[in-house]
Amino acid sequence: MNTTGNVAAERGDLLQSLARHRYFLRYTVRDLTDEQAAQRATASELCLGGLIKHVALTERQWISFILDGPSAMGSWDEASVADWADAFRMLAGETLSGLLAEYERVARRTDEVVAALPDLEATQPLPDAPWFEQGARWSARRVLLHVIAETAQHAGHADIIRESLDGAKSMG
Repeated sequence: MNTTGNVAAERGDLLQSLARHRYFLRYTVRDLTDEQAAQRATASELCLGGLIKHVALTERQWISFILDGPSAMGSWDEASVADWADAFRMLAGETLSGLLAEYERVARRTDEVVAALPDLEATQPLPDAPWFEQGARWSARRVLLHVIAETAQHAGHADIIRESLDGAKSMG
């Protein structure tokens, strides 16, 4: 297989893996009301709608990072930290169907961006933040692997919350 074929196959593999974990996360919230999606069912602060919202925001930011660099990640001031906490909750007026629709828009954009990327090796410097290695750069490939891992981790969280909420299981 030529290099172009390898790159296309790799993109397909990355997107297929991400799609699988997105499916599990979305499947976990099947047949829930907005009230159930906003309910905390474990000792955690997390709720199912908040997880959908968080994963969509995280994926959107990281894909923007691939294109625009560290400025796409926002700032880390007090107001941003408060907004970040709200990204894990369903706020007044938010609905599960609305959060799922936004997640679908984010997923479509990700798929389009990845398909059009000229190079998975292209890097951007990570933003200045205490949780990032200073001076480190991430390639588009590494960002996609991070988004896949983040989605998979939160799909697992969602499965535990759903089982605690009403006994339904998504993955087990």
